[in-house]
Amino acid sequence: MISHPSRHCTVELQALPSRIGQVRRIVSAQLRYWHLDLLIDRAALGVTELLTNVHQHAQPDKMCTVEIELLLDRLMVSVHDHDPRLPVVEDIDDVATLATCGRGLAMVAAVSESWGVRPDGESGKAVWFTLPTPASARAAAARPPRRTVLDTHRYTDVGPRVDLRRPEHAPARSAAVG
Repeated sequence: MISHPSRHCTVELQALPSRIGQVRRIVSAQLRYWHLDLLIDRAALGVTELLTNVHQHAQPDKMCTVEIELLLDRLMVSVHDHDPRLPVVEDIDDVATLATCGRGLAMVAAVSESWGVRPDGESGKAVWFTLPTPASARAAAARPPRRTVLDTHRYTDVGPRVDLRRPEHAPARSAAVG
């Protein structure tokens, strides 16, 4: 089931590898809709790692709910499952260089502003992380576009003088082959 009001999106799923890719695409599409394209890579990485943990470790089933919520100054992403056991965070220095597991929560911590885990009901938990929303996305609608002014008096002459107010035209180029 998928629901997505204007500032909230919820996806219920069984955390299987094929579904994880689908949820990553849903999260990416929702962030594009919210004009938060700059957060897509980090949010997709974080949700992938959390869903992979559910797939590998959650008991008694792999059912979970992914929620993304756009708050005033941050994006909150959480994954709720039915396993009350808390995740174990490996010290990244203790994980073998070529290990294929054990780094997921360390990566979530590295790409997020904050993260944590909380009990969810009587038999479950929610693992969550936050990402700061870009100031430009929050303020873009509130302010008129600004003109950029280059202070040419601060720069010394190094070569031929260039009038920065009248840039030279580059030759026309085509992206078409042939």
